[in-house]
Amino acid sequence: MTKHPVSPLRQRLIDDMTIRNMSPSTIKIYVYAVAKFSRFYGRPPDKLTFEDVREYRLHLLSLGYPPTSINPIMGALRFFYGTTLGRKEAAEQIPYARRADKLPAVLTGDEVVRFLKAVSDLKMRTIFITIYAAGLRVSEAVALTAKDIDSARMVIVVRQGKGRKDRYVMLSEQLLAILRDYWRRGRPSQWLFPGADPSHPVTTRTVQRACREAVETAGLDKSVTVHTLRHSFATHLLEHGVDIHVIQDLLGHRNIMSTTRYARVAVNMIRQVQSPLEHLNIEMASPS
Repeated sequence: MTKHPVSPLRQRLIDDMTIRNMSPSTIKIYVYAVAKFSRFYGRPPDKLTFEDVREYRLHLLSLGYPPTSINPIMGALRFFYGTTLGRKEAAEQIPYARRADKLPAVLTGDEVVRFLKAVSDLKMRTIFITIYAAGLRVSEAVALTAKDIDSARMVIVVRQGKGRKDRYVMLSEQLLAILRDYWRRGRPSQWLFPGADPSHPVTTRTVQRACREAVETAGLDKSVTVHTLRHSFATHLLEHGVDIHVIQDLLGHRNIMSTTRYARVAVNMIRQVQSPLEHLNIEMASPS
């Protein structure tokens, strides 16, 4: 099959993102979003106006798109107009949608154990344990190699995580023992968690499918995902008194606000806070 030639405008968009070291997945999402916007009107995107963006946004809303789906599209159009076309007013005229500020789903310690016991496959169970033990994103876990496990310094090296940042996370004694047992059984050569083709890591989709099966087997809420293990990691650390700035670094969050949300679901911490009512001496009046 022959590929369609890339237009100069699309190539410029790709080059602008490549220069800024944006991730391949973000480049793919942005190019697709701009192309879909253009196809909707049947005209080149540089010939469309901000009023066209507004109408397109209303169209997406009419189709039931949530803010989490609309915002990446708006991000792509903001970048296209503001950077590739040099129209700096784009940021003001293409605002992001306000997202619902929902509490992240978090498992208790007992629920984490229940979930892990429901995973029969050794590789998948080890991936899930690693994600919970180190607070990794699923994409970071599947990209691990044996050399990323630094047993001398008891850390795991996370290479090129979100935002293309490297970072260290702690390596617990228990996780090290689990990983060593796993490695002895399978002796993976390149990737710590290889896929069907050993030259490639297991896919995130495969891990997510295994998670859904385990959630069903364990009888947990269907809203639980692989990312819930990362939420649980952060929340449990907070409940055990770990400084929130340390948790921010472990998670690889650029903004502390992304980390402070876990304070809202750290139930053990919330229980320890004494209500001001306890400092008052109030006698309940008998109902008349």
